[in-house]
Amino acid sequence: MQPQAISLLMSNVETIPGKIILNSYGLVSGSTVRAKHIGKDLFAGLKNLVGGELRAYTELLNESRNEALQRMMLEAHNRGANAIVNVRFATSSVAAGASELFVYGTAVVVE
Repeated sequence: MQPQAISLLMSNVETIPGKIILNSYGLVSGSTVRAKHIGKDLFAGLKNLVGGELRAYTELLNESRNEALQRMMLEAHNRGANAIVNVRFATSSVAAGASELFVYGTAVVVE
């Protein structure tokens, strides 16, 4: 059974334009750690020689970003928020070939 996707208003600034913040529930976050696929990594190395977009890595980052966002939104939703402000992304290397994508923001109620 797939978890239901949660949709909240989000902004990378302190407010949601046109909305009033009524309550703040504090910091919420989501993260995922992903490893590179050896076959895609070899292809990316070859692609690196001739140039161009590394589509396999673009897809991996998009999937990671979406997963981390859904985890953050679930946490905010569970606290009773309907929006998240000051949304920020960060990445870090966890191990050889594995990286963490981390997203965080402030859970709020807006009207």
